[in-house]
Amino acid sequence: MLKNRYILSSLLAFSSLNADSLGSLLFHGNCTTCHYETKTVSAPSMVNIRKHYKTAFSKKDDFVKYMSKWVANPNPETSIMLQSIEKHGIMPHLGFEEEALKEIVEYIYDTDFAKSQKGHINQNPSPKRNLSNH
Repeated sequence: MLKNRYILSSLLAFSSLNADSLGSLLFHGNCTTCHYETKTVSAPSMVNIRKHYKTAFSKKDDFVKYMSKWVANPNPETSIMLQSIEKHGIMPHLGFEEEALKEIVEYIYDTDFAKSQKGHINQNPSPKRNLSNH
């Protein structure tokens, strides 16, 4: 736990130098383990999550407040995505500090995951070509 606090403190210090990158760094270093940007595999895609939350909370402050609180304490009773919980199960408690969650959620609000962007993971690679001689 102390190591995680040191890493988080380092990342938060980095944020004062490059605030636009911290949310992306935290998101891609943690969330994409389960949440692919455009595909639903073991958890809902970020495109799907962002769509549901932006529909429910169009104002950024409301979006960030609700999602940050929910991710800090996942609970089916307060979820706006019950079908996803039924399909994939409840998200585990991850133990992020409030400031880290806010950085991640602000990044989610601001990012259109449906569009290809620099630094994003290509989750739909092109099919392998057959290179053998015919």
